[in-house]
Amino acid sequence: MAEERKGGMTVQEAGRKGGRTVARSRGHAFYEEIGRKGGQTVARERGHAFYEEIGRKGGQTVASRKGPGFYSEIGQKGGQRVRELIEEGKKGRAE
Repeated sequence: MAEERKGGMTVQEAGRKGGRTVARSRGHAFYEEIGRKGGQTVARERGHAFYEEIGRKGGQTVASRKGPGFYSEIGQKGGQRVRELIEEGKKGRAE
């Protein structure tokens, strides 16, 4: 993709600069709010099936990049962490 220059900087550089300026002036909460509003609009316009489809596509992409054992590995790690938390909870009640 060719770099488009306006006023001595690329469009990408200008966007990054503008984003930093907005972040300084409006803060993190602003991005949370516009993200939430955008998510609500997409959900209303496209529905549940849209999220199922993008989740499926994303999962396929991750599986193809990381290999077939990736989901098994993270599932085992998650299960182990749950067991640890349960044990910690049991110890906390016993004391």
